[in-house]
Amino acid sequence: MKENLVLKIKGMSCASCVGRIEKGLLKTSGVYSAEVNLVTEKAFITFESDLIDIKKMRKLIKELGYEVTGEDLGAQGSQEKNLDEDKKLIIFSGLLTLPLLLPMILGPLGIDIHLAPWVQCLFATPVQFIMGWKFHTSAFRALRTHSFNMEVLVSLGTTAAYGLSLYLMNKNHGHSSHLYFESSAMIITLVMLGKFLEKKAKKETTKAISSLQKLRPLTARILTSENEEKEIPLELLTLKDIVLIRPGERMPVDGKILDGLSGVDESHITGESFPITKQKGDLIYTGSINGEGPLKIGVTALGHETMLSKIIKLMEEAQMKKAPIQKLVDKVSSVFVPLILLISFFTVLGSGLFFVNWEEAIIRGVAVLVIACPCALGLATPTAIVVGTGEAAKQGILFKDALTLEVAHSVTTIVFDKTGTLTEGKPTVHEMISFDTKAHDHKNLLLLLYSVLQMSEHPLAKAVAKMAKEENLVPLTGSHMRVIPGVGAEASIEGVHYGVGSKKILGLFNLERLIHEKNLPDQWEESLTHSYLLDVTHGKILGMVTFKDKIRQNAPLGIRTLQELGLKVYMLTGDHEKTAERVAESLGINHFKASLLPDEKNKFIKDLMDQGEVVAMVGDGLNDAPSLASASIGIAMGTGTDVAIHSAGMTLMHSDPVLISKALSLSKLTYKKIKQNLFWAFVYNVIGIPLAAMGLLDPVVASAAMALSSISVVGNSLLLKNSLKKRSS
Repeated sequence: MKENLVLKIKGMSCASCVGRIEKGLLKTSGVYSAEVNLVTEKAFITFESDLIDIKKMRKLIKELGYEVTGEDLGAQGSQEKNLDEDKKLIIFSGLLTLPLLLPMILGPLGIDIHLAPWVQCLFATPVQFIMGWKFHTSAFRALRTHSFNMEVLVSLGTTAAYGLSLYLMNKNHGHSSHLYFESSAMIITLVMLGKFLEKKAKKETTKAISSLQKLRPLTARILTSENEEKEIPLELLTLKDIVLIRPGERMPVDGKILDGLSGVDESHITGESFPITKQKGDLIYTGSINGEGPLKIGVTALGHETMLSKIIKLMEEAQMKKAPIQKLVDKVSSVFVPLILLISFFTVLGSGLFFVNWEEAIIRGVAVLVIACPCALGLATPTAIVVGTGEAAKQGILFKDALTLEVAHSVTTIVFDKTGTLTEGKPTVHEMISFDTKAHDHKNLLLLLYSVLQMSEHPLAKAVAKMAKEENLVPLTGSHMRVIPGVGAEASIEGVHYGVGSKKILGLFNLERLIHEKNLPDQWEESLTHSYLLDVTHGKILGMVTFKDKIRQNAPLGIRTLQELGLKVYMLTGDHEKTAERVAESLGINHFKASLLPDEKNKFIKDLMDQGEVVAMVGDGLNDAPSLASASIGIAMGTGTDVAIHSAGMTLMHSDPVLISKALSLSKLTYKKIKQNLFWAFVYNVIGIPLAAMGLLDPVVASAAMALSSISVVGNSLLLKNSLKKRSS
């Protein structure tokens, strides 16, 4: 049985670590896929539970030299504690390294300070073997499993500088003035500082998920069976409980309002900044803030089943899975460290044999090792994706995976479904007309329509049901009830076969001729959506009903914005030509197709893609699943329903068409940032490695440049937040 697993992994330092873990897992029988993210420090594994268990995978990762830790909500606190411990070690390492650097710093100012070799060794040794211990142990574990990571470069480089200094000190009986203890100590201190700043920056990139996790209250106030209020821990809450929410409080659960009226801030779910008026029967979600009125809530979902938890899980999966460009970078990184070791070896050999003395040759080799650490390469893509997906979520845009985020920037064509996407999807009955004595009045016609459509979930069927319930009608018992996708529904009631649907239902029962026999009012032929009620048994049209569906408030602006971006916009609908024409004209859409069945919509999208178009299909996530799946990107317009979240690569939690252009712009900015990051990551190495090999780059300067490359990449990703805020405003 196929299962998915998320593991938290400690001890990764660069892209080589990522490749090493992935390669190790994929070699294991029963593992289908393994994606490791350096920024979130998580592995997303798909495996066959009959062939391998979690314990074996944990053991394998441990044998590779990394620690597997459990998932928990306190991870943020643990992260803070680790940062504090790292900070103390860096300060201690800096205090020991500073005296070694003083001669270098003060020398140009005419102040000559000379530390005895044994004093230099005294300061450098704790840094090399205590602060640097984690680098050496990690390097040893990597080499033991015939793999390479950043720690191999740091450990070899600093050990070479420290060992050379010991050799020179002993060779000259403790009187040598030209030692490299400061290089080994400074490299370790700078790498530690770089990793510390990198961790802080990575923590900043994952802040969006952390902030969502903090929205869960720890307690809930319930109404007991004795009608008294009682505050209990959230983990003790059950689906049978009634929760009381006071004004200004956060919702601890997902639930349905049993009593009360209030404005509720659901910006963390929908991205909508204004409070939404909620009343009896409305759903509310965990983390929402209650406004001015007290609410009594019936619990509908707890824990991992709440909408907030599902959004967090979706964001984490999007941030864990790799974009195609990252997979290419990982392949480069997997051969990068061994290549650098070869370059360093030949630098020492060539410099020592032909250009300088062996002492200087070793220093050049150390500089090559240090400057080449591929940390920045490993961080370039995931940091930008984490920031991009996090900022998107704040605006109510959820990306299902990194592939969607990457592909979205190249979209050329947007295809909209009409109902529930460009319109509100909540049509109301506009008018009914009877043509037969069996449906002689409004009430009788409504009852027959309601009875035939009672099994249908189509928005038009719901509009009929709503009106019928308002008039206290009870549907008639029928048989052979069937929903006909894209057409309507049929049923047998009291021995008569009925059909309800669009014009296509006439063709289905070979009754098209009937439409010409009726002298219909103009509105039936023009712009209103309409359905026919047929008596199939006797070959008659009994009546008709028209529907109105309001165009979404921001739909015209959303379409105009997309057209201004140079995108082609199409509208597809199952409605007849006149209705489609009216909606398209009011929205400024020049290309539309009407009277389409679901498979015809799907074919239209595939045809566009065959013509070389990158197509984004926008639907309501309920009945557009085939089209959403076929398109280059499926975009579900929804209010956070399970179907909307799982049916498309991108979900707009607030059904606002304007968000589509924001999502595409966000993708372009994120992809641009990824390319910038990769440029800077490569440029440090392309410039630095030759300089180090030629002796123009001191190991200390090399270590500073290496640390700076990682920090600049993460910092550049964080600048994405400002760009997105400006673009949003």
